[in-house]
Amino acid sequence: MLADVQSRRIALAQIAPRLGSLEVNLATHHDLLAKAREGGADLVVFPELGLTGYQLQDLASEVAMRLDDPRLATLAGATHGLSAVVSFVEESADHRLFIAAALIEDGEIRHVHRKLYLPTYGLFDERRFFAAGDVLRSVPSRLGIGLGIGVCEDFWHLSVPQLLALDGAQILINVSSSPGRDLAATNEVGLGTATSWRTLMRTYAQLTTSFVIFCNRVGVDESISFWGGSEVIAPNGQAIFSAPLYDEGLYMVDVPTADIRRERIALPLLRDERLELQVRELTRIVAERSGQAVDSNADFGAEPGFDLLPADGPSLPIGFGVHDKPVPRPKRQTAVTPDPKEPAKATTPPTRAGDRGA
Repeated sequence: MLADVQSRRIALAQIAPRLGSLEVNLATHHDLLAKAREGGADLVVFPELGLTGYQLQDLASEVAMRLDDPRLATLAGATHGLSAVVSFVEESADHRLFIAAALIEDGEIRHVHRKLYLPTYGLFDERRFFAAGDVLRSVPSRLGIGLGIGVCEDFWHLSVPQLLALDGAQILINVSSSPGRDLAATNEVGLGTATSWRTLMRTYAQLTTSFVIFCNRVGVDESISFWGGSEVIAPNGQAIFSAPLYDEGLYMVDVPTADIRRERIALPLLRDERLELQVRELTRIVAERSGQAVDSNADFGAEPGFDLLPADGPSLPIGFGVHDKPVPRPKRQTAVTPDPKEPAKATTPPTRAGDRGA
């Protein structure tokens, strides 16, 4: 579904949430929603875990909210005539904890995305504290435009933005808590993390012919610094807005949604995707990796599910030479049990040379 309207105003809430202070962060969200409405915003986007802070670890269970939590309902109630994407720790009915991002609009929770990919490399340890989501869907919105939501690491896996776009999203939204790393003058704006994210967002926008909204937080959690740099990228891969690094603020951006139609007609990449080819080949790859089919790339004779054939071990232990004849092993001596029916034989003690009898 493509919108008939020519533009929408997006508000990027590049904030510094207070770690573990749910009530304080809720108040910040209410305040910014009111300001965004005054500024004529149609959609307000908050960063990953904007309601709780990022580096929660053992605090996660203390700030988690179920979807029926009255505090979420109150926050959703502040979105009459407005759409917003907010992120928090969601507790499921069976007490699993998820990093979640919800689309709330017109007083309701319209859609919830649970973070799919939880990083455990570098300074990240999310899988220790959170469960991974397993559903990916785009969602129609009151904006008249399909939205696709991902959380931070989700967009480091190229299948996520592609699937969202194929499922009907025309605006891809990534909410993030990206720490600043790799400081070097050779990187764009002197920050390697920013260079990587900007490359990804521009690539996804162009390949999916969609608008991409990237909302990153700022501030510090437990000595970890977050760099901000939120952006809006057009379907042709060009940035139409880039927020400053490290500065907190509410940034308004007018998005010309008519560009989606023009770009998708001029560059019909989504139309030309061979989905049946992807499904067929992915089915084969999954079967081969799980050992249910012969791996076409594996060594001949490799065990199912493995791609390499183990090397043959040495015929003799390492460090031992090869002999023409086998070295005989000493025979094992066994004790002889005397027969009790036979009389005991007298034994004469041995004498040394030179010994004489008495």
